[in-house]
Amino acid sequence: MKIRSLLTYTILRLAFFLVPLGIMMLFPAFRNMWWLAVIFAGLIGIALSVILLQKPRAQLSEDLYERKQRRASKSAREIDEEIENDANESAQANGSAPEGPGEEKPVDR
Repeated sequence: MKIRSLLTYTILRLAFFLVPLGIMMLFPAFRNMWWLAVIFAGLIGIALSVILLQKPRAQLSEDLYERKQRRASKSAREIDEEIENDANESAQANGSAPEGPGEEKPVDR
């Protein structure tokens, strides 16, 4: 995930909440009812985010989708196991099967 898109989106969301909260706390009516100022600041912040943050939200969404797709792809260990399995199958098909534990190759004397 690109940290820049996450950081930009987070900072703007916080600013859209904190700036209205700070302005409302300057009014004497909201000093006694701070919880009402928090609710209104939250609603204003959500509205501003929906209207003004379409581009950063889309970028963040793309980054999260790409990250999920990368996680869904095979890990290096899984790829290595597949290569080993293919090599073993081709060796067995050619008649030179690898010896398993406890199996010894007969010795010609």
